Amino acid sequence: MTLPATMTAIAIDKPGGPEVLVPVTRPLPKLGPGEILIKVAAAGVNRPDVSQREGKYPPPKDASDLPGLEVAGEVVALGEGASMWKLGDRVCALSHGGGYAQYCKVHESHALPQPKSLSAIEAAALPETFFTVWSNVFDRCELQPGEWLLVHGGSSGIGTTAIMLGKAFGAHVIVTAGSDEKCEACRQLGADFAINYKTHDFVEEVRKMTRDHGADVILDMVGGPYVERNHKCAAMDARVAQIAFLQGTKVDLKYMSGRRITHMAAALRPRSVAQKGAIATNLRLKVWPLIEAGKIKPVIDSTFKLVDAPKAHARLESSQHIGKIVMTVE
Repeated sequence: MTLPATMTAIAIDKPGGPEVLVPVTRPLPKLGPGEILIKVAAAGVNRPDVSQREGKYPPPKDASDLPGLEVAGEVVALGEGASMWKLGDRVCALSHGGGYAQYCKVHESHALPQPKSLSAIEAAALPETFFTVWSNVFDRCELQPGEWLLVHGGSSGIGTTAIMLGKAFGAHVIVTAGSDEKCEACRQLGADFAINYKTHDFVEEVRKMTRDHGADVILDMVGGPYVERNHKCAAMDARVAQIAFLQGTKVDLKYMSGRRITHMAAALRPRSVAQKGAIATNLRLKVWPLIEAGKIKPVIDSTFKLVDAPKAHARLESSQHIGKIVMTVE
């Protein structure tokens, strides 16, 4: 296959609002050892992209300056030593930046086969959220069948993924969301209970729903005042996975010792190539068969063209979405 010398991508002109996302022409990424080049059909939109656009989440030194952490498309080139995929394979992949483009390079071990049951748009909605939820809820917090999982932001991409995976592996799932409509969508997806945090105290509701047992595992991206409240509704020996701090990093840990709570904070992007590859292997073995069987399917809120990246970001920031926002790439 003859590849073009340049591609269209979306760059961040300067820190700011969605309007700073602008189309640019760039050379195709140069592949390093073990990397593959994907002709992008669709790219997922995630909160870290917004933070990067605002200047609050600078990319690592070894990452592309372009936003975009997940893509789906066709393998069109192989770097030195890359042997896991062949040209023409349809994959979805976790990228180290650069997903908002016609072509994106990723390490071969961070790619997964595009499930035959899913479109490229649906496949592009998988990597970032599935890597995040699996590594935090199952690898680190070791969620067990029959345990109570509390997920904040249940209607988000992370939240909808956590509902599906939690239920698929036998947990009881409670979520919080910001409207009755979102709560109902979460229940339709499988959540046992959904709490409108604007009208109810989730601490009180979780204690009631679990008959005062509390949540065994809590997945939180809010931080700030939620940390103490999470600990108040946690079970004995609970595990908390903190994946973001949307409301700040000042936390109160005074309730941890009484309930022997383990509170873990982790970011996916800084992890090593090998660590991300190990997560991908677990997903392929344990989750991909469920997707192929139709038992798990990503929730797509809306799609936009790549050139409409500002509109995609505005939709994400509106917090009106339910599920993932994906951009199509022509």
